[in-house]
Amino acid sequence: MALMSGKEYEESLKKIKMKIYLFGEEIHTPVGHPILQPSVNSVKATYDLALMPEYEDLMTATSNLTGEKINRFTHIHQSAEDLVKKVKMQRLLGQKTAACFQRCVGMDAFNAVYSTTYEVDQKYGTRYHENFKKFAAYVQENDLTVDGAMTDTKGDRSLAPSKQADPDLFLHVVERRPDGIVVRGAKAHQTGIVNSHEVLVMPTIAMGPDDKDYAVSFAVPLDSEGLMMVVGRQSCDTRKTEGCELDLGNTVYGGMEALTVFDNVFVPNDRIFLNGETEFAGVLVERFAGYHRQSYGGCKVGVGDVLIGASALAAEYNGAEKASHIKDKLIEMTHLNETLYCCGIACSSEGTETASGNYLIDLMLANVCKQNVTRFPYEIARLAQDIAGGLMVTLPSEKDINHPVTGPIVRKYFAGREGVDVMDRFKIMRLIENLTMGTAAVGYLTESLHGAGSPQAQRVMISRQSNMEGKKELAKAIVHIED
Repeated sequence: MALMSGKEYEESLKKIKMKIYLFGEEIHTPVGHPILQPSVNSVKATYDLALMPEYEDLMTATSNLTGEKINRFTHIHQSAEDLVKKVKMQRLLGQKTAACFQRCVGMDAFNAVYSTTYEVDQKYGTRYHENFKKFAAYVQENDLTVDGAMTDTKGDRSLAPSKQADPDLFLHVVERRPDGIVVRGAKAHQTGIVNSHEVLVMPTIAMGPDDKDYAVSFAVPLDSEGLMMVVGRQSCDTRKTEGCELDLGNTVYGGMEALTVFDNVFVPNDRIFLNGETEFAGVLVERFAGYHRQSYGGCKVGVGDVLIGASALAAEYNGAEKASHIKDKLIEMTHLNETLYCCGIACSSEGTETASGNYLIDLMLANVCKQNVTRFPYEIARLAQDIAGGLMVTLPSEKDINHPVTGPIVRKYFAGREGVDVMDRFKIMRLIENLTMGTAAVGYLTESLHGAGSPQAQRVMISRQSNMEGKKELAKAIVHIED
């Protein structure tokens, strides 16, 4: 089975007995749960679109490991063209779901681990690269969803992992056995973890010699003994339990994040991809961050397309679409959104081959892409709220709208332009609310700021990769300064 359908994916999740906690209750599957099902639906879209002929070129690829047609989310990039198609695929999915579709982190982890393990093996004669290729082929052949896990809880940020008062604040090896290792710790903010089949763990920062036990990368299935997930809250999340569709804004799709705890989880030798080689921890972090910062030039742009379209409709339904300031705001939103896309395409087009054979984006341009993503979606959201007006946040509930007493009153006084169904106006208001303030805002706004590293993390990388000395030499050459 090289390609699964969305339904087959959903059925495969039911077979994994996970340990999930949400609102003080233990859950064993996300399938069918009112709060988690929209997140499952978003991932389902990555499967269903891959089976549609019109999207085959973007959604699928040919595996360099098996030669089979596979879902692009499990692909090891083989060219700059692959990197460009990745961004285009992510924009498409953002347009189709208006939500986080959650497989990007695993795809980006795949490619970072692939090239890094090759280089570790070259230096130390280890077998990490072969281990990873075997794991990657297994994932591709079964079309699995893999969650990439990088972010540790970190404790005291001024201290290295090995210097923390509680050693578990960074995930680490607690026992090395002939047949594998035992790990303990946690990974925070794990997007899509409860919707995944496997979790691929990576270190979260560059490390020194004293942090050997923390320089670890591996993969385990989600039903591993000792693995537990505590789902995070989102704004307006309990609306999903009220039985009202209008108030959701997006009635089908959504996202989720969770704290993922590894309580003495065993990892067999053939699932280990890094084990104490501290000098490669930073390499792996930098490459993963670069790939994931590239991703935001696709997924956030697709969601932005939906938000811009919703804003234009809101203006029409309000009877304000001909106002010059409305036109100018829509132009500005489009300009900002397309600038993000330009950065995603640029860092992809400038990608180069690694020693392992897969392709790495231009790291400088990927960091510029993500730096823009930390800003532009917030301005797009502000303009969307400006165009929508106050009804976006003061609209009564669906139950009041449908109530025999209050319903006719609400519909009468909140009618917009003549000829526009007032319920259509309400739907668009709720969608804008969802994207800029509700559950989807987690993925579109806060994730834009902190996902793949905080804004300062990109500025640090931009500084490192700016080649300032080379720029100085250019200036010297123009005015004939000689050292």
